[in-house]
Amino acid sequence: MPKIVPIHYERRCRVFELDGFSLARINGDHFIYTKQGILRPVVIPKDDQVPVFVITNNLRTAKLKRDRYFDLLAQL
Repeated sequence: MPKIVPIHYERRCRVFELDGFSLARINGDHFIYTKQGILRPVVIPKDDQVPVFVITNNLRTAKLKRDRYFDLLAQL
């Protein structure tokens, strides 16, 4: 399985949009995404390179598996 690497926030946002998340609001430099059935919102900071620990925390919050993440990333 590929290694998770830092990526631009716009690509992260598109990955979650492909998985069915929608932008609920923008709070300062953070994009807040929600999805029906997911209790906690996914918060993506507006960074050129979103750090790996933020990506893994977002995946855990979204209940998104690593292989599904890489499949969605490949669609972009």
